[in-house]
Amino acid sequence: MRKIAITSEGPGLDDIVDPRFGRAAGFVIVDLEDMNTSYIDNGQTQVMAQGAGIQAAQMVAGAGVECVLSGFVGPKAFQALSAVRIKVVQNLQEGITVRQAVEKFKQGVFQYAEGPNRGAGR
Repeated sequence: MRKIAITSEGPGLDDIVDPRFGRAAGFVIVDLEDMNTSYIDNGQTQVMAQGAGIQAAQMVAGAGVECVLSGFVGPKAFQALSAVRIKVVQNLQEGITVRQAVEKFKQGVFQYAEGPNRGAGR
């Protein structure tokens, strides 16, 4: 696995993980080989009445990521990510930084999700 996306409240490794996937403030994209990062602003989905998770899934898929780390992923977003073969890690601990989530991922602490952990529209 080379590139992962972490839901984040800000653009850097030291920002806090956003617990929401579809309505996250944004996604920090991390290249695990060299730890280079980029940021995808997800602000436009926060005003959408519906479809935020699907839109967010399309954005991270466009960035070429292979896995998403988040707190909560709804059923439509999970299905959209699965359809493009992006693995999901969810239930991240509240209050951790993007850097801490990446380190735990690299250490193999997390397990891939087999289904969504949040109901539709929540």
